[in-house]
Amino acid sequence: MSRSTPDPMDGFDTTIHAPNRLRICALLDAAGEAEFATVQERLGVSASVLSKHVTVLTDAGYVEHRKAVRDTRPRVWLRLTRPGRDAYHAHLAALRAIVGP
Repeated sequence: MSRSTPDPMDGFDTTIHAPNRLRICALLDAAGEAEFATVQERLGVSASVLSKHVTVLTDAGYVEHRKAVRDTRPRVWLRLTRPGRDAYHAHLAALRAIVGP
């Protein structure tokens, strides 16, 4: 049986769904780009926990990072890629479909 309208649940993404990864995506979607230390502080997690979640999102092609020097110290900046932003928005649509209007 074929569907004429797409099912919003098709956008449910288990990679994004983990609470910390969902929060990372939400923060980066709102901010555009954020320094690793800022994301770490906002989430209240250790650098190693954040790094593991960022690696999962990076391996999925959802997040990219760039390195820059600020105040003579190397910093890492994170941002959602276009596919990451699209996947995050599709995931939000799927969550809304689950909880209803």
